This record gives sequence, structure tokens and C-alpha cells, in this order.
Amino acid sequence: MARRYELIVFDWDGTLMDSAGAIVASIQAAAIDLGLAPPTEDRARHVIGLGLREALSYVLPDLEESRHRQMGERYRHHYLSQDQDLRLFEGAATLVRDLEVAGHMLAVATGKSRAGLDRALAASGLAGRFQATRCADECHSKPHPQMLEELMEELGVPPALTLMIGDTTHDLEMARNAGTNSLGVSYGAHSREALESIVSLRCVDSVIELSAWLRQHA
Repeated sequence: MARRYELIVFDWDGTLMDSAGAIVASIQAAAIDLGLAPPTEDRARHVIGLGLREALSYVLPDLEESRHRQMGERYRHHYLSQDQDLRLFEGAATLVRDLEVAGHMLAVATGKSRAGLDRALAASGLAGRFQATRCADECHSKPHPQMLEELMEELGVPPALTLMIGDTTHDLEMARNAGTNSLGVSYGAHSREALESIVSLRCVDSVIELSAWLRQHA
């Protein structure tokens, strides 16, 4: 079957790596360090994938901007204390390898920092599998389309031949803003109900289901 999508772009946290729980716990612990009431799990989950400034404006709206840097430092402290234990979702590495073998160009668009993504790529064994990557400290935060627009320009692929895969409404809104199709994965940060209100194609519930869909339709 001819490839429908030349370029497949993945979000990282909650899509390829099982890290949403660690992110939520780190946000909550950082807030406590600053003497603040920790946000609820749902509120913390909502900001996964956003840049730091956008995330803090939502999750801790009363936090003075002058304390954003301190909050970011405490968040990184807690996250880095456990990131060596984080793993890819079962089957994710095989999925990426199979897509590469099938001839797709692969990329990552993530709310992580460049340093954080490079560290995660090396630890996961996926370094070198992606032709291009974009991070939140290099571009506008999702759902702004800049990450996808830059990836498509760098790799020479138009929106009609690009597919975005992510676990948050921010990923899917970014795809819509960039004019690409999108797949939602419900095993990450945001609920299936939230994803289905935005996704252009469909929402899947596991890496196995994602792999099967891509084999048949991508």
C-alpha cells in the first residue's frame, strides 16, 4: 500500500514515554516546595505538553511571574530525581522502528526542553530514529503551529502528507492550526472525551491499537 503520510510527528510525554504521572507528581511537589497548595491531578495533567510559562499560568494562576523560574527549578529537581526510571510505553520502540523501516520520515514535537528531550532520546534508545525534533524552549508553545510548521519546512513535507500523534488536546489543536491530520492516544495525559472533541481522524487506546491503525492507514 502506498504511504498516505510521508511525515509522522510524535509528541513525547504521554505518547511515546510513560511519564505523565511523573510530571503531575513533580508539579505538585514543586508547588508544595514554594509553600503553595498543590494543583489537582486533573489540573496538572491538563498542562502536560505546554511550555513552562503557559503551564504555570494555568496550573498556578496566582503565582507571581517573578517566581516562575523558582517553580521551574523545583519542578526540574523533582522530575530529574525519577526520570532515570521512566520507560517508553510497551511497544513504542518497535512502533518507531517499524515506521522507519516502512520509509516514513519521523519527528518529535514536544513540550520538553531541548536538554530534556536529548536526555530522554539517549536513555530510551531512540536517539537517531527521528529526522527532526522541536522543543518548547525553541518555539512557541503548543497549540501554536510553529513546531509543526518548522518540521514540515525542514523536511520538505506538506501538511496533507503529515500526521501528528499526541495524547493532549494541545497536540491536536496544534495539528489543526498547522493544517495536518491528527491521531489521539487516550493512554496519556488527557481523556478520550477531550481528545475526541478535537482529533481529525480517530482516538486509540493503546500502542498496539496505534500500531495496527498506522499499518493499515498510514
